[in-house]
Amino acid sequence: MSDINKVVLAYSGGLDTSVILKWLQDKYQCEVVTFTADLGQGEEVEPARAKAQSLGIKEIYIEDLREEFARDFVFPMFRANAIYEGEYLLGTSIARPLIAKRLVEIAAQTGAQAVSHGATGKGNDQVRFELGAYGLNPNIKVIAPWREWDLLSRQKLLDYADQHGIPVEMKQGKKSPYSMDANLLHISYEGGILEDPWAEAEESMWRWSVAPETAPDKPTYLELTYEKGDIVAINGETMSPATVMSYLNKVAGENGIGRLDIVENRYVGMKSRGCYETPAGTVMLRAHRAIESLTLDREVAHLKDELMPRYASLIYNGYWWAPERKMMQTMIDASQQTVNGDVRIKLYKGNVIVVGRRSATDSLFDESMATFEDDAGAYDQKDAEGFIKLNALRLKIAGKKR
Repeated sequence: MSDINKVVLAYSGGLDTSVILKWLQDKYQCEVVTFTADLGQGEEVEPARAKAQSLGIKEIYIEDLREEFARDFVFPMFRANAIYEGEYLLGTSIARPLIAKRLVEIAAQTGAQAVSHGATGKGNDQVRFELGAYGLNPNIKVIAPWREWDLLSRQKLLDYADQHGIPVEMKQGKKSPYSMDANLLHISYEGGILEDPWAEAEESMWRWSVAPETAPDKPTYLELTYEKGDIVAINGETMSPATVMSYLNKVAGENGIGRLDIVENRYVGMKSRGCYETPAGTVMLRAHRAIESLTLDREVAHLKDELMPRYASLIYNGYWWAPERKMMQTMIDASQQTVNGDVRIKLYKGNVIVVGRRSATDSLFDESMATFEDDAGAYDQKDAEGFIKLNALRLKIAGKKR
């Protein structure tokens, strides 16, 4: 990559990416452009500007992408009810395609030949960043320092920082033992005692939620309004996608909702134990399925459920920008045209309980047919006999052969 004279780095301002910034300058003798995204991680991103400036960076991009993240990535994913391996709500996975998109766009704006990230060679994120970058710009070059350098421990990174005058906050203080990633959808925890899948996570680790056993004794009721599969209002108050998620994170977290402890299968082949807090996502998934149960045709709903694991795997493995994900999204979005109405939920000690759903325009629930009372001829129960006999025909034939 001797032809690289400018690279765009996904920059957080932390130890890893600050070392990467200096390493890129030294190793590739190139100009570095930094890009820092606010995806709702709950931490101030502006200090990254001063840090980058102190390291000689002239082109610094710091962007608030919370609304774009919620509107164009999280909400479309939840229209599909996407969940990986039956549990994981894809909080880290869905953030990577947006970061890849902006890295490539900034590279085009600044004339950079390459992009760079701080993902390690063991994880999923390297795949997600790079598949996204190549899918959006086939000619882009990618520099992944963790696959090139020998700084393979925290101590080596600290030593490198000392040697090159890179400031490291809290270098002598107590450090969280966990590797964490946060955005509007979730916060994840890996490493430390979590590397033993038998060890219970420490209560002090969790940041966004109270323990279910210490949550309020009184339930919280919410009414979510849906338009075309997306939440547009809570308790009658219109909200933007990012505001919806911020509100639900707060209220659901206060009720002990959203904790998850799983061992998942990484795309690169290894198993990994991680803990997640996804308060808003937990509510959104439960409520969306509730409004769909009222407004979606049976076969449409079942087809969505059949395709969902494939859709979720595409996102987990980094194929957001792939043609098959886009094709599936078109189908999913078409199914949501009738997903309109309200869902009433009760939040109580770690539980999301659906207590009501309604749709004035698109409900397929016919009370005159479903009733256990006199249906006044809306459904002729005698018709069921022929229906059963025809469906039993092949079973009866096979039974006679036995």
